[in-house]
Amino acid sequence: MADPWLALEFGVDPAERIAQVGAAHEAFLTAGVTAHPVREVVRRSWERSALLDPETTAPVDLTDEALESYRAAHPLVRVLPLFRDLLGGIAQDGAHLMAVCDAYGRLLWVEGHPGVLRHAERMNFVPGARWDEQHAGTNAPGTALAIDHSVQIFATEHFVRPVQRWTCAAAPIHDPATGRLLGAVDITGGDHLATPQSLALVRATARAAEAFLAAPVEPDLVQVSALGRDEAELRVGGRRVRLGRRHSELLVLLLDHPEGRTGEQLGLDLYGDDRLHPVTLRAELSRLRRALGDELLESRPYRLRGRLRADFRTVTELLEHGDVPGALGAYPGSLLPASDAPGVVRLRRLVDGQLRAAVLAAADPALLAAWTATPAGRDDLAAWQAMARALPAGAPRRPLALARIRQLSREYDLQGATSLQRHCH
Repeated sequence: MADPWLALEFGVDPAERIAQVGAAHEAFLTAGVTAHPVREVVRRSWERSALLDPETTAPVDLTDEALESYRAAHPLVRVLPLFRDLLGGIAQDGAHLMAVCDAYGRLLWVEGHPGVLRHAERMNFVPGARWDEQHAGTNAPGTALAIDHSVQIFATEHFVRPVQRWTCAAAPIHDPATGRLLGAVDITGGDHLATPQSLALVRATARAAEAFLAAPVEPDLVQVSALGRDEAELRVGGRRVRLGRRHSELLVLLLDHPEGRTGEQLGLDLYGDDRLHPVTLRAELSRLRRALGDELLESRPYRLRGRLRADFRTVTELLEHGDVPGALGAYPGSLLPASDAPGVVRLRRLVDGQLRAAVLAAADPALLAAWTATPAGRDDLAAWQAMARALPAGAPRRPLALARIRQLSREYDLQGATSLQRHCH
């Protein structure tokens, strides 16, 4: 059965679907009826939006100091760094925007490439504007709030005509303590966004946000982000500290050994057996202490003190508790992927391997789709094969999985690719 929250089935021509849904939209405006190929979730949203002028523009009801004050007090401000970590790359690639709205559809943050932002401003897709269905018609963040479910809205599925050049995917976010709807996270771009991966990405991001909000607030906690980035970042209160590559490696190695490490042990983890440089290591540790502050790094042995939370540890802790979706949602990519320090390489393989094993064991198509959308899972033949086996025969993602299996089998020069294909069928 096709996923009703996805905009396009595999193999559908986007241009043809745009024309078909556009004709259905015009028919709805003139006669109030809808027909195939309009999805049920879109049809119901059009009905809720029917009183709107199809040429309307979303109103802006918060600006300047009022907007700043509102955002500063909103619960989702705590999660903004996580949104930027998980979606920042997409938002800056020149083709997409990342947006976060409150429970009333009011946009709190809209970020991305300046050129795309300028285009979005023409339809008032800006902070402070109201994008709930009542004010902006059918759109991913507004509809996700209305139905309390993640959803894609593709091109002419939007009710308001000025928005029909865009495609978006959004997922709601809830207060983990009360279940109260807090808002939604959204990615917006062109027709190419109508893929299972974009919907899986916003779903995983929303889940990671809820997991983050569920953690107790500790004002003096130092948060370390080292997944999916070559240089680690520390957040201490409202302060951000970005470390260089070597200091990032040292910090990760110390986080992995809370009991402490001798200089020789750190040297082996950092340089390997044949390249021990005690003087260089001591100099690097001295500079790291200045970057962190004397209160965080002590010697004899070298170890970190105070309360530190590392994103790679969050992933492994969630896996230990059996929360595979939460772990995948908290995983933006491999640990310091550019590092060749032996200790970091071992730890990176361990984290990736544990997450991959848990996803494969779960055999859940949604988790497998999210994993294969990551850099670590993109070329994972076993994961694509598991997805093909887990999906029913008519699922729209299945042909995509089978095509990727054939491609990877050719790239890896595997014998028996045909038999693998038959097995997945």
